[in-house]
Amino acid sequence: MADVDVDQGSAEPTPAPAPAEEPKVSLVKEPRPARPAAPAAAPVVPSGPENSGPEKDDDEDGEHLAVDEPLLAARAHRPSDLIRFVAGLIGIIALFVIANIATSTTSGIETDIQTNIKHVTPWLTTLGSLVSSVAVLAVPVAFAVERLIKRDGLRVADGVLSAVLAYGVSLGVDWWVAEGASQAIRGAFTRMHANGGPLTEPVHGYLAPVIAFMTAVGMVSRPRWRVALWLVVLLSGFTELISGYTTPLSLLLTVAIGWSVAYGTLYTIGSPNIRPTGQHLMLGLRRVGFTPRYAHRAADAPGGTRRYVVNQQDGPALDVHIIDREQQASGFFYRAWRRLRLRTVAIRRSPQSLRQALEQEALIAYAATAAGADAPQLVATSELGPDAAILVYQKVEGRTLDELPDEEITDEVMASFWASIGALHDRRIAHRRLTGESLLVVDGKRGVLVNLSGGDIAAGDLTLRIDVAQLLTTFALRIGPERAVAVANRVLGRDRVAAALPLLQPVGLSRQTRADLGKQTKERRAAAQALALEQVAAGEKSREQAEEDIAAAREDLLSRIRQQILEIAPEAPEAPAKLERLKPKTLITVVAGAFAAYLAVTTIQPGQLKLSQMNWAWAAVALACSAVTYGAAAMSLTGFVPEKLPFGRTVAAQLASSFVKLVAPAAIGGIALNTRYLQKQGIRPGQAVASVGASQLAGLAGHLLLLFLFGLITGSQGNGDLGSERAVIIGVLSAAVLALVVAAVGPLRRFVLTRLRSLFFGVVPRMLDLMQTPSKLVTGFGGILLLTLTFTACLDASVRAFGGSMNYATVAVIFLTANAAGSAVPTPGGIGAIEGALIVAMSLGMPAATATSAVFLYRALTFWLPVLPGWIAYTYLQRKGAI
Repeated sequence: MADVDVDQGSAEPTPAPAPAEEPKVSLVKEPRPARPAAPAAAPVVPSGPENSGPEKDDDEDGEHLAVDEPLLAARAHRPSDLIRFVAGLIGIIALFVIANIATSTTSGIETDIQTNIKHVTPWLTTLGSLVSSVAVLAVPVAFAVERLIKRDGLRVADGVLSAVLAYGVSLGVDWWVAEGASQAIRGAFTRMHANGGPLTEPVHGYLAPVIAFMTAVGMVSRPRWRVALWLVVLLSGFTELISGYTTPLSLLLTVAIGWSVAYGTLYTIGSPNIRPTGQHLMLGLRRVGFTPRYAHRAADAPGGTRRYVVNQQDGPALDVHIIDREQQASGFFYRAWRRLRLRTVAIRRSPQSLRQALEQEALIAYAATAAGADAPQLVATSELGPDAAILVYQKVEGRTLDELPDEEITDEVMASFWASIGALHDRRIAHRRLTGESLLVVDGKRGVLVNLSGGDIAAGDLTLRIDVAQLLTTFALRIGPERAVAVANRVLGRDRVAAALPLLQPVGLSRQTRADLGKQTKERRAAAQALALEQVAAGEKSREQAEEDIAAAREDLLSRIRQQILEIAPEAPEAPAKLERLKPKTLITVVAGAFAAYLAVTTIQPGQLKLSQMNWAWAAVALACSAVTYGAAAMSLTGFVPEKLPFGRTVAAQLASSFVKLVAPAAIGGIALNTRYLQKQGIRPGQAVASVGASQLAGLAGHLLLLFLFGLITGSQGNGDLGSERAVIIGVLSAAVLALVVAAVGPLRRFVLTRLRSLFFGVVPRMLDLMQTPSKLVTGFGGILLLTLTFTACLDASVRAFGGSMNYATVAVIFLTANAAGSAVPTPGGIGAIEGALIVAMSLGMPAATATSAVFLYRALTFWLPVLPGWIAYTYLQRKGAI
């Protein structure tokens, strides 16, 4: 395999004779007129109208090479720089945590160092200090001169900027440690001078900029300069340490700050782009025996791999893929998340080096061709300098499945793809990227598999079954599940298709496929709902029939594919395969528990509650009112469901919603849980949504009506309580402003109208059904009224528990306004918004300390205390299959 270095001249030996004179390379900015590419009999790679070469100009003599491509960005934001920056920040935080909690350990280390350095000869310390002082200045200056001589002034400028920022960060950390940090942190990062002078600096203001400068300029790729830098750092740190002017943690903090600032700067402003261009590609192809004449940039392959279509003077056209270190680093965080979430067998292991990526793709390409699959023929590979490599494939015209109209996706085309997949799977080769961009259609009838770089050799059964599930979904998205399953069954056989059924789950499919599934499901539901509304308005269908049509449209594509598979193989396993390492339930429980623990520790502090001054009798009243709210919530739901619900289990569902609120906004978590609960009670999905919608709309109407009534009561009393009147005014104005904002902002208005329209569509017939049972309406509206009154009573009792006093109507207005604010803000349980609104409004009528304590008690009783019982109820209902 040839190793091509574009910076080393033309002395490199090549497999084929090269011309005596290096060909001239030009960068063409405007596309040239196209000419038909030379046909090739080998398998092909994607190409379209743009994948054709230029017509021969009269002035071209075969020695002129042209490249048509957009200019690469002068700077690139490398994910690797971001990763290093984040790692540096984590290291800095870890140092402060260690200093704060491991006081004995850090002080013990310093004591040991001071005990041992007494044996060091003083002249050695003086000499080391002198040498390090000179070297700390000389090494970066020499490095900068060397870079300037090589015309790399842009990197030097980046280094200077990083050094200035590192110095500023050092000053900021020094000030914070001296003025705002705890005594433990101050003692770990500073020392008192032996002669009684000021404390030493926590960060070495001269060393951190040097480290930042050298790192930003690019010493990583220069081993000698890297060794020189770390020798200077070690020497300087050692002399400072034995002289008593620093501590071990201070040295580590200095290095971490310099390193982090450098990579943070590089990621923010971008590093100079060193990716090989089309000019380098053309020279590289000449050196490995090809005769390129013209090249142009084609659409990128999956994963960001750059593609060039190259026309030769002699021979067929080529499709060349360039893989480089920048492309390898892209998508790191998404891959890391997938690796954390999914089992190892469900994801592909990424290559660790550029060489491994090159060898892996070449191996897959050769293996696919040997297996008899219709796939591109790889004709050459080569390294293109130290940071890139190329893979050269033969090319033939064709269109990808994404570019093909639905009517041209025939059974013959799909059968061709399934035949190639069957050939690959017979040899235990998995493709892993069977999306539309990886399926090339040639001459309208022949299917060619491309983008094989993500495949696996010696793949396991689960991986092969994922391939089948992915391709079934890809075809079903375009032509429906019936034809997709039928063709797969005819080519692969019933057993292979049935084996893919447990893998038909979104988590096992590609990211683009998941997005397409969600988009199609959303569009299908919207179209079905619009059609149902038109048919009901025209009298063509009843509302019950329209609801059934809408419910059928809610069935996603994967469920429909499963049904088609079960029709041809009723014995197929239906239980989903375990692909996830972390299930959503586990993730929700862990996140909710951690979030609740953190907020409980940091937000609710016993000192702020003033428990010693609390009236426990009023606190017990507040607790009782809080408990009654769950019965009232159960009444408000039961009253809008014509079917009979078990009251005890309905109360448990409302208690479980207090746990769900930890991980969902206040207005969303309860709706989702109640809808799920009604469906598990045997109510059809459309009617369950309509019942919850009716309850929510009635609650909204009751909320506004009670706010208006309590506002009138407060205003009519005229008791001279200016603070209470201001609280009411603020509450009413806040509600009005919120309504105006929703009406004025287009996206919010459309979102609210869409939600209300969908709710009203099912609410009207449900309300008509409820009219026949007045007791249900009394229960529903009575529950809404009782819910508001008991919450208000809980808040009022909390105020009185700390010696405060406020008119009940005023408290009701404040509660209703704060609850609306909490529902509008997308935070779990309205955290932050509700507390802030309550404290601000109530502080107008009582001392701020009393209002704060009362609000903390109220939120503890209505939000935090029910978390554990809510989790128990949630677990119980799950075990009983009720949610």
